Amino acid sequence: MDEQSAGLLPMLRPMARDAWLDHLAQVPLFAECDKRQLQQVAAAAVEVSIEAGKVLVREGEPGHECFVIVTGSATVTRDGATVANLGPGAVVGELAPLTGGVRTATVTADSAMEVLVIAQREFNGLIEEVPGFAVQLLRNLAARMTDES
Repeated sequence: MDEQSAGLLPMLRPMARDAWLDHLAQVPLFAECDKRQLQQVAAAAVEVSIEAGKVLVREGEPGHECFVIVTGSATVTRDGATVANLGPGAVVGELAPLTGGVRTATVTADSAMEVLVIAQREFNGLIEEVPGFAVQLLRNLAARMTDES
């Protein structure tokens, strides 16, 4: 986890592996996954509680994990301007585990949230082990780039 996410460590708890399968199946990034693949995703994730007002990721800071919003909502800002509002099922920060680069936006919790955190190593493992994950990831990133142009 990057430095700003390190403050979340006391709130980390192992995810109930089967509890989130239905939720993960509704997330566009995992829509092509079968039950076994969703179990792999669940095994790679850690559930985290986020307080309202907490910054999940900060623009310009390094990032090494992505987040899947389970409950709650967040606002995405870039250069101080709001560019999106996100809710359950949204994936935040999926570019960072791929590039190891800096965050391209700031994401702040509007309300108390439950998120699933997938660290860089586990994220890269999913790309290698879960058929269709890489393709869906590319589609999501391409759609986001198209929306931003």
